[in-house]
Amino acid sequence: MSHFKLESEQLNELAQQLENSYFAFDRIHHIDSQCLPSQNAIHSLTRKLFALAFPGFFGRQDLTRQNIEEHLLEQLEHLGLILFEQISHCFNCQKDSPNNGMQEKVTEITKKFLATIPEIRELLASDILAAYRGDPAATDTNEVVFSYPATLAIGTYRMAHTLLKLGVPLMPRIMTEHAHSLTGIDIHPGTHIGKGFFIDHGTGVVIGETATIGENCKLYQGVTLGALSFPHDDEGQIIRGQKRHPTLQDEVVVYANATILGDITIGKGATVGGNIFLTKSVPAGCTVTGKQAELKYRYRAVTTDRPTNKDFEI
Repeated sequence: MSHFKLESEQLNELAQQLENSYFAFDRIHHIDSQCLPSQNAIHSLTRKLFALAFPGFFGRQDLTRQNIEEHLLEQLEHLGLILFEQISHCFNCQKDSPNNGMQEKVTEITKKFLATIPEIRELLASDILAAYRGDPAATDTNEVVFSYPATLAIGTYRMAHTLLKLGVPLMPRIMTEHAHSLTGIDIHPGTHIGKGFFIDHGTGVVIGETATIGENCKLYQGVTLGALSFPHDDEGQIIRGQKRHPTLQDEVVVYANATILGDITIGKGATVGGNIFLTKSVPAGCTVTGKQAELKYRYRAVTTDRPTNKDFEI
């Protein structure tokens, strides 16, 4: 058994120091405020939304044509309650958010989001088909749904993006950052992405807030669609909300570890090769590649006397 115990004077002093630090930094405490959203509840909500978007794959396994309607009625009512509660808490995080009419506003947002689920499903179906058609290693679409990290990352993005468009604060970012932690794919919920989107392998992909991606685009692992610089105001503060990330038009392919920065446009059907650092726009149909690296191989020839090293280039 532990015999550790702080002396009363030490305990009081430490508590006072912590209390003082709380009120010295108002941005990182929510004392004297309303309830905040629950990370765990939002993560659980995302899983429930996946079960609704991919019936039979996630969640309940015994669904049939006979019981699906009853199941949907039950799930939609349950999801509506959780959404309403967590969206309300997210608005509580905005200290200047008015309380008058908030319940009606959240009710309307919740209803609108639930009404978009069929549309989100259509987008997700196009993403799953794009993955199956674009990856020769995929044996069937079941494999894509169950095991591909892109399914989780893009699916979560699609739901979070819809909530963001409806004006919900905080929750969309909690959702996509959780998917980021699970998959290594970082898609900001503010990004605009067309149908038929596929990320192959995926680890290390970063897609910034103001990036725009057209239809039927494909990215490989390690791709960054980032900002080249951040504009500042006269007081040195970052100016937020301006377009600062790339636009990929329809049918663009970007290979592994390419970095594309700034408010530039990659034209329709263009291809950006691996390990490219790009800060200029690319015309439609163009292929961007770098110089072939100069390679040196060291060949170790073993003789009866002693090993000798010989360098040669290819």
